[in-house]
Order: sequence, then C-alpha cells, then structure tokens
Amino acid sequence: MSLILVVSVFAMACPLLSAALALDLDKSTATCTRTSSENNRRSFVRDAASISFGAATTAVLPACAPSSLISPSFADAANAISANEASQSYDTYAATYDELDGGAAASALGIDAARSALLSKAKGRVLEIGVGTGLNVNKYKFSNKASATDSNDNEGVTSLTLVDISDGMLDEARAKISALNLPQHIQVEFLRADATSQLVQLFGKNSFDTVVDTFSLCVMGNEGAKNCLLQMRDVVKDQDGRILLIENTRSSNPLLGLYQDATADAASQVGGKGCIYNQDVTGMIQWTPGLAIEAEDAFAAGLFRSYVCRKNKS
Repeated sequence: MSLILVVSVFAMACPLLSAALALDLDKSTATCTRTSSENNRRSFVRDAASISFGAATTAVLPACAPSSLISPSFADAANAISANEASQSYDTYAATYDELDGGAAASALGIDAARSALLSKAKGRVLEIGVGTGLNVNKYKFSNKASATDSNDNEGVTSLTLVDISDGMLDEARAKISALNLPQHIQVEFLRADATSQLVQLFGKNSFDTVVDTFSLCVMGNEGAKNCLLQMRDVVKDQDGRILLIENTRSSNPLLGLYQDATADAASQVGGKGCIYNQDVTGMIQWTPGLAIEAEDAFAAGLFRSYVCRKNKS
C-alpha cells in the first residue's frame, strides 16, 4: 500500500490528525499534492475517511494520554487478504501502480531516498520478494565484473532473482529491467511464488547474499509476515548475509498510531490493496528466532521504517 495514500487519509479524515502529522514531519513532506494521475486515489481517500471517521474520532479523544498508556495491540485486529486475492488484485493494479507508489509525492515523503540508501547495500546474489512493478530495480548497484564470485568484494549485485505473487506485476518489472540494459553477465530471473511459504522450497537454505523486501509484509497479514521473515531468514546466507527491508509500520507518534489502529481494517478493505499499515515490524523481526536488527531508521513520523537485518551468530 502506498504511504502517499496513508498520509492522504490522515490529512483528509481529521484536521487534528493532520496537525499531529505536521508536528512530526518536515514541512516539505507534510503536504501531499494531488496531480491528474491520482484519480484512483481520490475515491479511496474520500471513502476511507467517511467509513473510518467515527472510529477515528473515538480514537482521537483519548489521544492526549501518556504514550506509555497507548498499546499497539490493535494491530492484530486487521484482516489480511489471501494469496489468491492478492494475486488477482495486483494483476488489476499493475498497470497504474507506479502512480501511487512512485513519482514526486513518493520523493517528497522520502521513499525514493530510503530505497536508494538501503538498496545500495545489496550485493552478490540478491533475492527481492514482492518486487511489484520493479520500483527498486534502478536503485541497485550492479557489479562490473563479468566473473564476480566473491560476495564480500563490495562490487555490487551479481545476480537478481525477482519474486512476486502477481504475474501482472512481474510483467511490469520485466519491462523496467529491460530498460536498464544490464550487462549480459548479470543474471536476472523472474518467478511467481508465495514468499510466505515457498522460498526455502524453491531456493534452498543459505542461498542468497542479500534478501530484499519493500512494502510487502503489510499485505501478508501479521501471521503471513512472520512466516515470510522465517523464509527470508532461512534463504539468506549465514556468513555476511543481510536482509534489507522498508515497511509500513505503526507510527511512533501516539496520535497517529491510534488512528492507524482504528482505521487499519477500513483502509485495507476500501483501497489499501489489503495492506495492514499498523504492523509492529520491529517486534516481528525481534520475534523471529535467529534474526537480529543491525540498523533501523524511521521516516515520516514512523509511518515507514527501513531495516538491515542479519542472522544471529550464536
């Protein structure tokens, strides 16, 4: 789900929420400007605001309570869509998806900068799950060596395996890869698969130097996201392997966090493409046995976060 949609819902549903957001965001990122390409977004924002306003009002009233009294337990209430529903939905969205998750608004929110900074760390044999339309592919630094074999030489990505549940999304990603005119020694593979259950089966354990996901865990639901983290942990290499994530998360602003809790179901069902946008991703990673957070950065009042994870050496 696009963070542009998230911020738009906040801003339109309640002026108080918009003010709270402005306190946490730089002024240049607090306002999302509509363009002619955002028609699909308008109906979602209007409908989500209407559906969730009553619940949001209830959530806003006690929002001045100390942050220690505010619990993220509501995150478990939202329902995820099934893998089959996700496949069908994203096949439909594929052709216009970049209008929601890319462009000037994404840049203003810091999404593009976060992608570039995180994906510059990818190297060696790389697996990206939930590749979608391929918004990340031009952010990778590809190796110039035709026979690069040492994943620790910091020469960049030597091969790229792109996985998604949607054939339509994979078609869009293929077009972006083709436009990059990559050297022939960079092997690129596209595969339709369910990242919550099939990664180990398809690739085996300790197979990739880097595993990447951006904004996919929320669509899998809380249990699906936990299963996906287990799959990613198993396919990344024990030695020097890294998992790079950018995810929608529950805001570190107490007021926005409560609003996310109150509206997670409505936003997911009305126009959020099944995304549960108030997940405690940090907690999920910490819950995953054998996985540790090496670095974590929060953006846009904590509405999304980037993570660098590794396997525990113990």
